[in-house]
Amino acid sequence: MLQINSLSFAYDTIPVLTDIGFKVSKGEHISIVGESGCGKSTLLKIIYGLLQPTEGEIFWGEKQVLGPDYNLVPGESYMKYLSQDFDLMPFTTVAENVSQFLSVFYPEELKARTSELLEMIDMVPFSNTKVKNLSGGQQQRVALARVLAQKPELLLLDEPFGHIDNFRKNQLRRNLFEYLKKEEISCITATHDYQDILPYAQRIIVLKDQLMMVDAKTKDLYNNPKNIYTATLFGEANLIPINIIKSYGDVERKIIVYAHEFRVSHKSGIATTVKKCYFMGSHFLIEGLSGEHKIRFNSDESLTEGKQVFLNIALETINQRLKP
Repeated sequence: MLQINSLSFAYDTIPVLTDIGFKVSKGEHISIVGESGCGKSTLLKIIYGLLQPTEGEIFWGEKQVLGPDYNLVPGESYMKYLSQDFDLMPFTTVAENVSQFLSVFYPEELKARTSELLEMIDMVPFSNTKVKNLSGGQQQRVALARVLAQKPELLLLDEPFGHIDNFRKNQLRRNLFEYLKKEEISCITATHDYQDILPYAQRIIVLKDQLMMVDAKTKDLYNNPKNIYTATLFGEANLIPINIIKSYGDVERKIIVYAHEFRVSHKSGIATTVKKCYFMGSHFLIEGLSGEHKIRFNSDESLTEGKQVFLNIALETINQRLKP
């Protein structure tokens, strides 16, 4: 449905995106990830029509999506964009913001649709509260319901849960992405939070240094990241020389190992001296040194500084990461 062809963009003379190209099918959910400043938000703004690409084309089906050089008002009827600044009406109520673009000629449908969306974002008790009196997280939830009101075919989400409390975030993610899947709404989410990605996105696009570094299925990319930059987008990861895992290993080769993939032993393995220990709730994150190599790994128990332990990695993990 959505096709991006050789898209490039620069702010003045500073290039931000170069030769970006991908497709999004009907009902597909993809995530755009990368470090701050890599162009995630810029890409969404170009797709929506807020910014004019310096090169390349965007198509929705057979129709070309044109930018501000051609359209005074950004956006098309089939797509909605949730930006980081929400764009709400502060002096009207939550319900009025959500129903703003719904037809007043069908009051029953308007009321039912507004109630459905307020329930999804858990804001029913605030239905008659003016938006200016809400917290930042509450406003973000209202903005989310508002862009969904007209059931767009394509939804562009820029850090959609960034202001929302952790205790509410997980349920809201489930509500939103299950709804989009049920309604077959295509979705592009720009985020830095891997919990927005792993359970919900079918594909991941990784941006770095203006370029599209990776376009891959979520599970495949997580299980076999091609570089340490990509792996660290999913959590703590290490680049480990093979020769410290296997003494006869190729000294030139390294593999990526997530912190949770190490198993701590007190007998044999990679000899590691504990330097720091962080309580993470369900486990402890340990920073250690093996020779000159810093290693971060998880432990079920607290480990004191200076303690020596041994780390092991499953053979299947090693073999998987050694694949070309």
